[in-house]
Amino acid sequence: MAIKPADQALVESYYAAMRMGAAGAGPLTELFSDDAVYIEPFSGGDGRARTHVSKRIIGEFFKNAVNQRPRDMVVTMNRIDAEGERLRAEWTCTSSLFAGPMRGVDLYTLRDGKIARLETSLLNNRAD
Repeated sequence: MAIKPADQALVESYYAAMRMGAAGAGPLTELFSDDAVYIEPFSGGDGRARTHVSKRIIGEFFKNAVNQRPRDMVVTMNRIDAEGERLRAEWTCTSSLFAGPMRGVDLYTLRDGKIARLETSLLNNRAD
């Protein structure tokens, strides 16, 4: 299944906002629908998934997260594929504070030009 250009642009906007650091928290939040769900393994510090429900709560998460991340952190989308009704994006995250690049996968469910659901998973801590 081909990826619609608007859907690809939305996902690319997510990574572009991530690269903005603290200035990206607002733009990141605006990419989500009001009733969005975001599942991520970062905020608990133990690698277990945490779920954030609603654009407001997701925005609070991003506002806090961007203030705690390394200043030189860069997230790069490596590829994007259609996976049924979802989009699957593989990414790499680098920083001088990391032992090596982190890799992960984001699964996007899009609705009406917004992210309705985003599930982030870590693959491992190396880019090879």
